[in-house]
Amino acid sequence: MDEARFGQQGTLTNVWAKKGSRPTAVKQTRYEWVYLYAAVEPATGDSAALLMPAVNIPTFERFLQELSAKLAPDEHAVLIMDQAGWHTSKRVRMPANITALLLPPYSPELNPVENLWHYLKSHHLSNRAYEDYEALLEAGAAAWRSLTPDVIRSVCRCGYLTHESQR
Repeated sequence: MDEARFGQQGTLTNVWAKKGSRPTAVKQTRYEWVYLYAAVEPATGDSAALLMPAVNIPTFERFLQELSAKLAPDEHAVLIMDQAGWHTSKRVRMPANITALLLPPYSPELNPVENLWHYLKSHHLSNRAYEDYEALLEAGAAAWRSLTPDVIRSVCRCGYLTHESQR
């Protein structure tokens, strides 16, 4: 589980171009952002996401409520997540069917969903201009809806979760 920010101060990425040419890319200087909260199950490709205007305790709790409601009555989710302040605050009300597993500080490479942010930005959200906040919401929703379980399994594959490293 993690959050990613994308917006009008977007990401520029490399593109294929004819040798000797200089392709142009748009770089906006406006300051609207959208935050994508997401949880993925790398083994199955199951996922849940929520687009929000900010990252803070109330929006994090809203995501947790949505995720909790999506789980079957007999399911319990373990969320691997970083130690952001809104994850570790004593004020956060964690649903009974969700447990947090906090990563060591400064170790994003251990969180499978981090790879998904790179994928979404490079394939769907970079080198673009967004007119306004609504356009950002639409782009974020379209990018998320483009993901399939197969893509999530591939991009978020993590050896330490599937015992691949022991084979």
